[in-house]
Amino acid sequence: MHPDAASPPRLAPATPAESLAYEGSDLETLLVLRRYRQWVMDEMRPYLGGRAAEIGAGIGAYSAALLESTSTLDLIEPSSVQHQRLIERFAQEDRVRVLNCSAEQWAEAAEPGSYDSVVMINVLEHVADDAAILSQICRALRPGGHLLIFVPALMILYSALDRLVGHHRRYNRGELVGKSVAAGFKVERCRYFDLLGTIPWFIVNRLAGATDFNPAAARLYDAIGVPVTRAFESVIAPPFGKNLLLIATKP
Repeated sequence: MHPDAASPPRLAPATPAESLAYEGSDLETLLVLRRYRQWVMDEMRPYLGGRAAEIGAGIGAYSAALLESTSTLDLIEPSSVQHQRLIERFAQEDRVRVLNCSAEQWAEAAEPGSYDSVVMINVLEHVADDAAILSQICRALRPGGHLLIFVPALMILYSALDRLVGHHRRYNRGELVGKSVAAGFKVERCRYFDLLGTIPWFIVNRLAGATDFNPAAARLYDAIGVPVTRAFESVIAPPFGKNLLLIATKP
């Protein structure tokens, strides 16, 4: 791990309010979604490279795969619990630096033009002022650098679970594209993702009001639903989906 991983320069640790007292049980449950994570990574990999940052790294579910396509990787994580787990997980990796700070703290302190790629997977929806942080990320990227975003989509799917885990919103395509362009980005791609997944989410979470993830159901969907919807979406761009994937470039 990078030598200053535990105490990065010029970045204060997250404040008590920002340092989540959150053990990440739902993140552990979602580790069973191996095919789903691979699908997301396959979409992002061509745009990764150089010095990269993953904002909201959590328990590192995507971090090792991101590191395969980057030269160095900064992992930004506000939760003190998850921050420590990331340090332990990447203790032998000198290309990784783990920063215990919020997305806003990192973005404010990042040197202009210092990153080649910035990744936010299921994070932007947690940020109250998403327009502001998109502008700050644009400043932190070098010209030609890439922003890669994966977020929950469609407010019609907004549920008690969204509220419980701190989602301020779910996005539609026009909103995400518009905010990215306003922040200074050129949007290369923005498409709905996981069309089939909207059905169980709407029934289980939106209508039935479930507030946790069922490991058995998640495992079943990963084994059957993901291959089916991925094959379909490789041929036809879905008109809507459970998530949105955006790839943007700093001009």
